[in-house]
Amino acid sequence: MTSTVPNAIEHADEQQPPITMFGPDFPYAYDDFLAHPAGLGQIPATAHGTEVAVIGGGLSGVVAAYELMKMGLKPVVYEADRIGGRLRTVGFDGCDPSLTAEMGAMRFPPSSTALQHYIDLVGLETRAFPNPLAEATPSTVVDLKGESHYAETLDDLPQVYRDVAEAWAKCLEEGADFSDMNRALRERDVPRIREIWAKLVEKLDNQTFYGFLCDSEAFKSFRHREIFGQVGFGTGGWDTDFPNSILEILRVVYTEADDHHRGIVGGSQQLPLRLWEREPEKIVHWPHGTSLKSLHADGEPRPAVTRLNRTAGNRITVTDADGDIRTYQAAIFTAQSWMLLSKIACDDSLFPIDHWTAIERTHYMESSKLFVPVDRPFWLDKDEVTGRDVMSMTLTDRMTRGTYLLDDGPDKPAVICLSYTWCDDSLKWLPLSANERMEVMLKSLGEIYPKVDIRKHVIGNPVTVSWENEPYFMGAFKANLPGHYRYQRRLFTHFMQERLPKDKRGIFLAGDDISWTAGWAEGAVQTALNAVWGVMHHLGGETDATNPGPGDLYEEIAPVELPED
Repeated sequence: MTSTVPNAIEHADEQQPPITMFGPDFPYAYDDFLAHPAGLGQIPATAHGTEVAVIGGGLSGVVAAYELMKMGLKPVVYEADRIGGRLRTVGFDGCDPSLTAEMGAMRFPPSSTALQHYIDLVGLETRAFPNPLAEATPSTVVDLKGESHYAETLDDLPQVYRDVAEAWAKCLEEGADFSDMNRALRERDVPRIREIWAKLVEKLDNQTFYGFLCDSEAFKSFRHREIFGQVGFGTGGWDTDFPNSILEILRVVYTEADDHHRGIVGGSQQLPLRLWEREPEKIVHWPHGTSLKSLHADGEPRPAVTRLNRTAGNRITVTDADGDIRTYQAAIFTAQSWMLLSKIACDDSLFPIDHWTAIERTHYMESSKLFVPVDRPFWLDKDEVTGRDVMSMTLTDRMTRGTYLLDDGPDKPAVICLSYTWCDDSLKWLPLSANERMEVMLKSLGEIYPKVDIRKHVIGNPVTVSWENEPYFMGAFKANLPGHYRYQRRLFTHFMQERLPKDKRGIFLAGDDISWTAGWAEGAVQTALNAVWGVMHHLGGETDATNPGPGDLYEEIAPVELPED
């Protein structure tokens, strides 16, 4: 459902700077840092060519490696599967290569300004993503309890849906100072952001999303809470997030992370792949024409890491799946943190014990998708009786939950995301094969659209993913539970290592599940930049005085610290 937050104040002044996902926890302008002509910093000439291990070839790992290379370091990237991580774009066997499916990240908000820096850098294009009731979506069908409603705008839905939208707006305003925070973020008013957020963190850290709704007089109706959970805001139903911390949800709505989404033309995995091959115009130490690809034998990353341990001189020693052992002065770990508990043999001495606790307590959301290729965007055909689209972007309480229709023009083959589900809804699909999943989905959609024969348009086999079953992920993305703020703070601030004992320094955590607003590629980029600053500082480097990095300004913008006792 399109965003229901009160946004009249947001767009009243077109001269206001765009909101960014630097967010309330750590209000640092990463987009300004990246755009500054002085660059991200420099290291002593004596450190040029120093190898730095980068474990994980997802977006965070590739961004970190790319920026380290530009400084004159030699990143050595380890990747267990494929470059891209959860930016995973796949094709359909036997179909036109232009037909692709986004198995992971598929939609990105304009507030992801650091991410956009790299999208622009590698020359990728974006286009509006067809979320429910979005401007780019011809029509949306909301099907709950066997009753369907066709809509092109929110006003086309029954009054109860507008009542729910109004309840959500009131809930945010009364319980979370929405207007004040949104304005402060737009104006980049750091003192005000910190003032508002400090009070909310202390007040709401132990509260679930559902509890936050229940505490609001606006949501006293169970029916309204039920509809909100199934239809939600922005991208659709949010009831799978109901057990999570309300702070997680506030970060999303404050920064408009669930609004105005755009997809990357040709697939999101192109971003890390292009960065891997890109030859920077400005580079230190290395000759022009150097790329991450050229710094690696055969142009490929090293294989999976099997062991991490500390050795003499406080070095980080990495063993990979080929049995190769290499020792580094510094390393960045960007893979999902549970890998440190299961797939990789680790010394306890890698991190302080409270960081290990935070890693162990990380809570991951499950997620599944299934896509099929079709001969054309038949859903744009008009019903002869009603004049409506014969099929629409669909939100339902049936097994499919969310169905997205993706086309590249009226006469070209197209793709349907038959189902996108999270958490318990995702687990229901786990035992089923791709074809079994498709059969259940076609049955559910057939009940919503009895006149439409979807199957006759299918031109290839379905492709599917359940991220909780992926061996190098074990879940889709982090989502803090109530009481997890302190754990997340430890992980996010790990790059500030002067606060750690000397024998716990040198390895830096980064990646989506280290970020404050997980589930978004922006968090992967921001934590990569934090880690780059950390490695630079660890090796004796510094930023230019005109472009202070996230660590330089840490004391001014450090996340709120809650008491432990």
